[in-house]
Amino acid sequence: MRCPSCGDEANRVIDTRLSRDGEEIRRRRECEECKRRFTTRERVERSLPKIIKRDARREDYSREKLQRGLDSACVKRPVSVDALERIADRVERWLQERGDAEVASAELGERLMDELKVLDRLAAIRFASVFHEFESTDDYAEFIARLEADDEGGDE
Repeated sequence: MRCPSCGDEANRVIDTRLSRDGEEIRRRRECEECKRRFTTRERVERSLPKIIKRDARREDYSREKLQRGLDSACVKRPVSVDALERIADRVERWLQERGDAEVASAELGERLMDELKVLDRLAAIRFASVFHEFESTDDYAEFIARLEADDEGGDE
């Protein structure tokens, strides 16, 4: 592991912790050369499905891309980084449990929206506006009406 500051490979582990869900190991390291500290994370490498885009292109699943979408939806909202990490973890677990080689981006987006509806309704609306390409206030009104109808009828 190279130091992100000086690039030297000599470093030592100062602290090792298991994440709450047991899916990741966090290691705090110190560079022997420049004495700066940095954090590394280890997680089991899993095979995740390809994502089928609207235009039929196939892309490798990207946690970073998923995380950017969640981050964008939650800008200036009272949502913790840990809550977003847990969503990403649940979505990855869902993808793995399905066992499919490919998953439509529409299905993945709906799953993320469902997670955001529980976490922060405004974030869900923001996410939906990009995901569903809202073009007018009517699009927002329809989505909000569906959210309210879901609340009244209970999430099924």
